Amino acid sequence: MKILIVGMSARAMAESAVHSGYTVDALDAFGDQDLQAVGKCYSLRRDFHLAFSAAALYAASQGLTFDDVAYTSNLENHPGVVRRFARHHRVLGNTAEVLARVRHWPTLSRIITQGGFQVPETIHAGDKQRADPDRVWLRKPVLSGGGHGITFWRGQASPSRGFVLQEYMPGLACSASFVANGRECVVVGLSEQLVGRPEFGAYGFHYCGNLLPLDAARGLSTGRRILNQVQKLAAFITQEFRLVGVNGMDLVLNENQVCLTEINPRYTASMELIERAYGLPMFDLHVRAVVQGELPEFGLATRLSDGPFYGKAILYAEKDVVAANTCSWLERGIRDVPVGGESLPKGGPICTVLACEPTRDHCMATLVSQAKAIKEEIHA
Repeated sequence: MKILIVGMSARAMAESAVHSGYTVDALDAFGDQDLQAVGKCYSLRRDFHLAFSAAALYAASQGLTFDDVAYTSNLENHPGVVRRFARHHRVLGNTAEVLARVRHWPTLSRIITQGGFQVPETIHAGDKQRADPDRVWLRKPVLSGGGHGITFWRGQASPSRGFVLQEYMPGLACSASFVANGRECVVVGLSEQLVGRPEFGAYGFHYCGNLLPLDAARGLSTGRRILNQVQKLAAFITQEFRLVGVNGMDLVLNENQVCLTEINPRYTASMELIERAYGLPMFDLHVRAVVQGELPEFGLATRLSDGPFYGKAILYAEKDVVAANTCSWLERGIRDVPVGGESLPKGGPICTVLACEPTRDHCMATLVSQAKAIKEEIHA
């Protein structure tokens, strides 16, 4: 059985799959060096001369041979493409019908609110409601992902088509990961999200990494309170939307209360940290949950206060550059390494750095130090 992994960046998911003994090919936007080291891979840009899109992934896949397909970002925003894959291949993940419901914010926010959980107030294009000028609002793309296109909104007008206005929720951006079988789920990770950090060339609400575990959840009493909220929310969402496999939630934590801002019904960026920290084979857990309905026996509560912090940061180009000789980067533990001589446009990803340190601040400092060294090297 050969599995094709598709998405914007397939490297982390493909590595997890190969480590668990699966035979995979990968198709993504970049075809980075470390993805090539995992197995056969294809780059939309280099191999097919296509700009990235979900439709381009499907078109390029038609010349490849595979049995099943597993997807990562941003296929969750394109249920029509997932449906096309499903016509001739088994999809190892949430179905197109599930994606269409859980990624439809009016449906999601209504169900979550009725369930007694907190979500930000949202105004949709065409709504008669106006934004209260005494509150802070965000303008977000309907097909959101990675914080791209999110800006503060100061007017009262309704959002234009393709966007929503969402009340800004102050607090700490964080995420939760869980494995689900459509009926039950197991939460396997809580992490802090790194958003808009200039040290990594990010800005605004641009996602640029994670720190695991969530430092705010390390305390015994507060950790249990936060984890209990997340577990109840994940269980509710799993049952209401029949989620399967590995999934993620974006949350805002304010005074130890969680507010849901997004569901990511697929393999997420923080999951490679969970695999490193807890030894959980995330891709294998994903497949077993989807195909057999199996859930792992794992207690996150006992792991939150133990062990070091694991971090990852995505470094973005601050100007148009060309990747120099990057072969040595793999030996230094850098991930998502571009092919030497490849053009790296301003605002696009350069690579990913990883760290493992005894404290949250030490872990963050190590990520920043690595990013600084790479920027000096690549801009030299």
